[in-house]
Amino acid sequence: MTASLSQPIDLVRPKQILFGSGVATRVGPWVGHRDLKKAVVVADTFNAARVDVLRLACETIVFDSFRPEPDASDLDRLLAAVEDANPDLIIGFGGGSAMDLAKLAAVLPGSDQHFMDVIGPDKVHGRSRALVQVPTTAGTGSEAGTRALVTDPKTLAKLAVQSDHMLADLAAVDPDLTLSVPRAITVATGVDALAHCVEAYTSKKAHPTIDLYALEGIRLVGRWLPRVAENGGDRDARAGMALASLYGGFCLGPVNTAGGHAVAYPLGSRHHIPHGAANALIFPHVLAFNAPAVPERTATILGALGLAAQSDPVSVFAVAHKWCVDLGCEMRLSALGVPADDLPTMADEAHAIRRLLDNNPRDLTRDDILAIYRAAA
Repeated sequence: MTASLSQPIDLVRPKQILFGSGVATRVGPWVGHRDLKKAVVVADTFNAARVDVLRLACETIVFDSFRPEPDASDLDRLLAAVEDANPDLIIGFGGGSAMDLAKLAAVLPGSDQHFMDVIGPDKVHGRSRALVQVPTTAGTGSEAGTRALVTDPKTLAKLAVQSDHMLADLAAVDPDLTLSVPRAITVATGVDALAHCVEAYTSKKAHPTIDLYALEGIRLVGRWLPRVAENGGDRDARAGMALASLYGGFCLGPVNTAGGHAVAYPLGSRHHIPHGAANALIFPHVLAFNAPAVPERTATILGALGLAAQSDPVSVFAVAHKWCVDLGCEMRLSALGVPADDLPTMADEAHAIRRLLDNNPRDLTRDDILAIYRAAA
């Protein structure tokens, strides 16, 4: 199933990556060395209160007026703030939402392009501002990627922009910033990192150059996520998950996600379920569904997680579902407030996300997606 070694692939990375405890404090010196004078920091409310950890010596404006699953109105407010401030640096400081918004804030203000002009791949003309990404959760891997997702408030669809111009000049991955993340969020975002790796490893676009990161990311999650779930102060476990998230981010650019994320997206866009929690709930269902198409890779995934290597769909689901439950993931849609009468509409919306479903190793029909939702209800 995987591509041959000679199959062309475009591998991208941030220009510089700092990794390890305390590297967030090196952002300020990095900024100073480049003589950048004014920064807009995109941060959620919690992280807005600790921007000083970045040790910025330049003029700094903090934007924290956005929702966890930001929509186009959140983006409009940010772009207006950046237009007004005219900074030479944008910093994403938070989870995937903050970092995705930062990418768009780095490329759109002052250009002749609007958000709707750049939806899709490779439509951004360029970037005139520096971009720094500092993740504070271990899940999205957005610090390493070239995509930004924003919800359309009218259709509730996730609108994706992809451009190498949105790749960070610096990604500072400091696992100490995740020490304060509560267990439920730690676990959900951790399974999101796992889903990035698993979906890339089983994708129709799977490639040996990315398999390396995907498999190691899966192993890291299997080793460290149960440990950090039990002890959030475990620095080694926090670092292991930060690395797993970064590797998942490496998978996103060249290969991207597939059916799991497509099925999970309506949970966030329609019912405001955090992205990580949505992916955790959907993960075992899509892994089991895909097993007949990629039996060897499915068994390898479970083995890398430290579980019994299975390829039969029923066994795969049972093992993966128990693993998520044991971590403390909520695995019922009803418990997350999703009404049963909305499942058909959710299935319609998920089935329309062709940019991801076309990567899936097995065709996921609209009825297949509805069956997954009903099984998870």
